[in-house]
Amino acid sequence: MLQPYKEMLRACKEILRATPGTRNPLTRGATAAGPAQIDRAGYAARVPPVAVLTPFGFPSVRGNAITAERVVAGLRERGLRVSAWDLSATPEADVAAAVEASRPVLVHAFHAYRSGPLALRLARRLEVPLVVTLTGTDANHELLDPLHAPVVRRVLEGAAAVTAFDASIGEHVAAVLPDLRARLVTVPQAVHFAAAEPFDLEARWRLPADRLLFVLPAGIRPVKAPRRPLGPFDRVVAAEPRVRLLYVGPVLEAAEGEALARALGGRPWARHLGPIPHGSIPSLLERADVVLNCSISEGGMANSVLEAMALGRPVLAADIPGNRALVEPEVTGLLFGTDAELEAGALRLARDASLRARLGAAGRARVSDRYPPEREIEGYLQVYRRLIPVRA
Repeated sequence: MLQPYKEMLRACKEILRATPGTRNPLTRGATAAGPAQIDRAGYAARVPPVAVLTPFGFPSVRGNAITAERVVAGLRERGLRVSAWDLSATPEADVAAAVEASRPVLVHAFHAYRSGPLALRLARRLEVPLVVTLTGTDANHELLDPLHAPVVRRVLEGAAAVTAFDASIGEHVAAVLPDLRARLVTVPQAVHFAAAEPFDLEARWRLPADRLLFVLPAGIRPVKAPRRPLGPFDRVVAAEPRVRLLYVGPVLEAAEGEALARALGGRPWARHLGPIPHGSIPSLLERADVVLNCSISEGGMANSVLEAMALGRPVLAADIPGNRALVEPEVTGLLFGTDAELEAGALRLARDASLRARLGAAGRARVSDRYPPEREIEGYLQVYRRLIPVRA
């Protein structure tokens, strides 16, 4: 869990009194015969921290917060001292003071535009490497926006390494910033639910016993295109009256939230529940027949799609690079490009239980095989190891 400011400041002071080891703290015990192993005995007492900056942290259910929480927890399980800072909860000046006091060996920013500027200033002031993890907003919007692009470019140009969740995002960024190609690293995401929490769907929305439930988990903002399925689903519900559409996620942009609320009026088969705790997602998705993604763009891997597949739910997703990284058509899910394809895919899934079962099982196997949490954490450790010099 991302620790409160005062607690972290106390921890930083304790770290300053620690005596660092004489070898690379992230690769102590490494040999040419295999991957580096972390020396866990006494490790925490010797190693200066890695500072992670994220625009949002726990208990937010935004994708950035979920990813940062999972990665920080995984790094700590591997023995690293990680100080994690939620920039939405702590003033920048306080974060800067505490990070400088902790003397990290590396600064890691999740989100180039939102966290990157402060992270870059700190890395330069401390003379340590900066790692930046790209989000979909960074790569697909901010990097191309006339107002925001200079900020993103400056951060990426100052980074020692830039990580992306999928190679397609790296290629997209490299096409805009060719000099960045040598510093781009793909680190696929993973799935981890820290603590399962039950969710009583019936208490929030009473559904018929024979309903076919489509769930769209997303923060409500234009890039997630939450209103897109409503027209096609008007026709789906006319053909299959058992179909229901459930939105789950916070309103992140008020105008889009208001527009969705208006669009849901007169459509009793659709409802927006608002945000639920991340730990309740497994309980909710156990009730879902299909998980829907209508995003205009993704950062290489949508947490919602990855989590749905990990839980064995069939996915119907927009045909965009971020979703194609996970969804193999007719194997681990269905993709749609047009509204007609969205309607047709929804009808197929509503009418064919065996198709839902087959896609769900294949998706679960794909995530288990290719995207285990250990691979994600090892990916970031490899990036860190290359950047932190061996001490004499």
